[in-house]
Amino acid sequence: MSGKVYTRGGDAGQTSLLGGIRVDKDDVRIEVYGTLDEGTSTLGMARATTQYDDLCRHIIDLQGELIPVMAEAAFVKGEKELKFEVPQVQPEQVTRLEGIIDFYNQEWMQTGQFIRPGGSQAAAMLDLARAIFRRAERRLVSLNRQEACNPHLIKYVNRLSDLLYVLARIDEQRTLIQTISDNLPPEFKTAVTHENGRLTQGENKMAPTLKECDRMVQAGMQKATEIGVPMVLTVVDQNGDIIESRRMDDALIVSITLAPHKAYTAAAVRLATHDLAKVAQPGESLYGIDTNLPKITLVGGGLPLQKDGKVVGAVGVSGGSVEQDIAVAEAMAAAY
Repeated sequence: MSGKVYTRGGDAGQTSLLGGIRVDKDDVRIEVYGTLDEGTSTLGMARATTQYDDLCRHIIDLQGELIPVMAEAAFVKGEKELKFEVPQVQPEQVTRLEGIIDFYNQEWMQTGQFIRPGGSQAAAMLDLARAIFRRAERRLVSLNRQEACNPHLIKYVNRLSDLLYVLARIDEQRTLIQTISDNLPPEFKTAVTHENGRLTQGENKMAPTLKECDRMVQAGMQKATEIGVPMVLTVVDQNGDIIESRRMDDALIVSITLAPHKAYTAAAVRLATHDLAKVAQPGESLYGIDTNLPKITLVGGGLPLQKDGKVVGAVGVSGGSVEQDIAVAEAMAAAY
C-alpha cells in the first residue's frame, strides 16, 4: 500500500528542506522552489493546449529538467543523508536554452512593440508561465543576498523566461496564420499553406535581393510620379523585416510608419491588405484580427511577393488614396 498523501508534519507552518533542515513555509527558499513548481504546473496547461508538436516536445523537456532544478533550490546540507546526489544547473543547460531561442528567432516575425497576451490559448499559458518564472528569478535574487546561490541557476531561470516569451510568440503567430488559412474564402486563398505556420530555410533564401528591391522601388516611384502623388515605398522579406524603404519628397509623415506596416501585414498573413480588409469586417470570419497584433493593418497598399508559388516578401505603399497606393504597389510587384 502506498503512503498517505498527508503527513501532518507541516500543520504548524513549517516544512523540511532536502537535507532535513526545518524552516517556516514562507522562507525565501520555499518561495523559490514553490514558485518554480507553480511555473512548471502552468507549463502543463501550455502543453495541454498547444497544437504544435515541436513546442509540446520542448515543454515536456523543460518540465523534466525543472524537477532537478527545484531539487537544487530545495537543498541545504543538513544532518540527513540523502540516498541520491542533488544535481546543480550547469552552464551547458543555459546554453541549450539560448540555442532554442536563437532557432525560433528565425521564425518569429517581431513587431518591436509590447505584446498583449492571449493571441492563442497556449500562448496565454506560456506568457503566464513566463511571468511566474520571472517571479521565481526575483525570489532567487533575494535568496542570493542571504546566501550564495549557484550563479548558473539564476541564469537558467532568466533564460527560461526568455524562451517562454519566444515560444508564446511562435504559438500565437502560427495560430494566426492557420486561422487566416482556415477562414479565408476560396477566392482569397494564396500561399498560406506553410506547415505549422513556419517558414523553411529554403524560403528564407528566396527573399528579394537588394538589387531586386531597388528595381521595385524605382518602378513604384515612376508610377507615383505619373499619378502625381509622393509616396513612401517599402520592401520587406518573408518575415516582415524591412529590406528597403524610400520616402519621396513631400510624402506624408504618417506614411513613414504606415507603408512598412502594410508590407509587414502582407508578409505575415500572405495576403494583400485590401483583400484582408474584406474578410476582417464586422460579421466576417477574421473580424478583429488587427487588434491582436499592433503592426497588422487593413489599409490597402500592401501586396505579398511570390516566387515559385511561395510568398518570399512583400511591398507596402502609402501616401495617396487606397486605390493609388494599390496601383503603385502593383507596379512594384510587377517589377519583381
